[in-house]
Amino acid sequence: MEKTLASRLGGAARVARTRLNLTQADVAERIGIASEVYGRLERGHMLPSIQTFRRLCVVLSISADEALGLKPSQDVKWAAEPPSDYGESAELRRLLRRAKQLDRGSVRILSVLASQFKPRS
Repeated sequence: MEKTLASRLGGAARVARTRLNLTQADVAERIGIASEVYGRLERGHMLPSIQTFRRLCVVLSISADEALGLKPSQDVKWAAEPPSDYGESAELRRLLRRAKQLDRGSVRILSVLASQFKPRS
């Protein structure tokens, strides 16, 4: 593995992630890898597979060239629109990740509990 390339990719990923106000866990979940693995990628300790690299570019709204440090930032024409939950807080995204792992009975209990709170105004 070329250390310089891994460091360049990790640095570009970190900059794009923070620009989008996402946590490492948010990005890891969206590209389908463990958050620990994503952390190693961001620190420049590993390179992703081609499929993971493409998903990373889409989620972070950066071009492959930008991620690899080959050219200045340009519009990414092939990337999909970011998911609608980008504006949510990190706490809410963490809660949603946890809720997705609950069994049906626990989800019902959580739903009853949540219904007792007042909605945001």
